Amino acid sequence: MLMGQRSGCQEKSKKLELALSETMKAEAKVQNNEEEAEELKAKDQRLASVFGVADLKNGAIGLYNVGQSCCLNSLLQVFFMNIHFTGILRRITVPPCAMQKRRNVPYQMLLLLEKMQCGKQKAVSPIDLACCLSEYRVKLFVQHDAAQLFLNLWNLVKKQMKKPELVEELSNLYTICVQEHLACQKCSLETKRNSNMLTLPLPVLDSNSHALRTLEKCLQYFFHPEELTDHNMCFCEQCGRKTPFLQSMKLVHLPQTLTIHLKRFCFEESAYIHKLSHCLPFPQDLDFNAVLTENQCQADDSEKAAWQYELFAVIAHSGSTSCGHYCAYIRSLTECKWYCFNDSEVCQVSWDDVKCTYGHSNLHWGETAYLLIYMKKHPQ
Repeated sequence: MLMGQRSGCQEKSKKLELALSETMKAEAKVQNNEEEAEELKAKDQRLASVFGVADLKNGAIGLYNVGQSCCLNSLLQVFFMNIHFTGILRRITVPPCAMQKRRNVPYQMLLLLEKMQCGKQKAVSPIDLACCLSEYRVKLFVQHDAAQLFLNLWNLVKKQMKKPELVEELSNLYTICVQEHLACQKCSLETKRNSNMLTLPLPVLDSNSHALRTLEKCLQYFFHPEELTDHNMCFCEQCGRKTPFLQSMKLVHLPQTLTIHLKRFCFEESAYIHKLSHCLPFPQDLDFNAVLTENQCQADDSEKAAWQYELFAVIAHSGSTSCGHYCAYIRSLTECKWYCFNDSEVCQVSWDDVKCTYGHSNLHWGETAYLLIYMKKHPQ
C-alpha cells in the first residue's frame, strides 16, 4: 500500500514538473515574440527617419549587379539621390505582416535605402527588392529598357502606397500635363484633351529621318504641329468623312522632377531595332520659355515662371540593343558634385565626363544618354 502511494506521488510530481516546463516554454515563447515585435517596431521607427542617400556624409553607395540588374540599379540610384522622392518614401505605411512586406515594392525600396545608409560596405545587394519585383513580372537576367522599367517601377510604387496624400505628392513630383489638339482642315471642328505622362518621349530624328542635333531641337519638334494627310486622315463628324487634320501638342504643366526620354532605339523595316548614337548635346540649364513658342504652351504666367530647370541625372546606355549596359550620372543635391554610379562602382566625375554621353555617330557601341532627369531651379 505504501509503495503504491509513493509511486502515485512520484507520478504526480513528474506531471507537475512537465506542466511547469510547458508553462516556462510558453512564457519564453511569448517573451521572444514580444522581443521580436519590439525589434520590428524599432526597425519600422528607424525606417521612418530615413533620408535620401544624397544626405549621407560617408559618401555614395553602389549596388551589386544581381543578374543583369544594371538598368534597375541605375534607376534606383536616381530615385534614392532625389531627396524629394525619399522624403515621400520614408512616410509610407509599413505593411503589417512578413508576406506583405516581402511583396511591397515601396517598403523593399525603403529597406534597401536603409541598408545603403547604415552599412559600411562600398556596395550592397538589391536582391530582396529584385525578388519582390519579380513577383510583378519584372524579371532578372533580362535586358530591360530603362524608360519602360522606370514606368513599371513608378507605377508599382504609386499603386502600393496606401496614403492618398503620398500618392498625390508622388504624382505632383513626376507628372507632366499636355493638351492634345486636333483641328479639321476642312471645317471649324476642333477637339482638345488634357493627358498626363511620366516622361517626355522625344524623337531624335525628324519625319525625313534627319538627325535632330540638340535637345532644344528635339523639344521644338515634339511640340511642332503635324499635318495628318493621306492614310493618316481622321474622320470628321461635322464633315461626315475623313479629312486632313492638324495635330498639335501644347504644354500645360511641368513637374518638380522632369524625365526626358531620348528615343534612341528605332524599328527598321526588317523589324530590327537599331540604336541611334549620333551626337545630341543637352544643356545643364534648361528654360522652356526660351525653347517653346507661345503657341506651344497652354499655361499661365505663374506656371511658366517655374519652367527653369537644372540637370540632375543622366541614365546612359552603352553597347547594342541586344547586349547593352546602363549606368547613371547623378549630381548630388547637397554637394552639387557629379557622381557616376556603375553598379557596385561609384566615383566622382566632372561635367566633361557627363558630356561624353552626348553620343558619337562612329561609336555605335559607345555610351549615349537615354534618360535625362531635370530638377526645377525654383519650385513653386
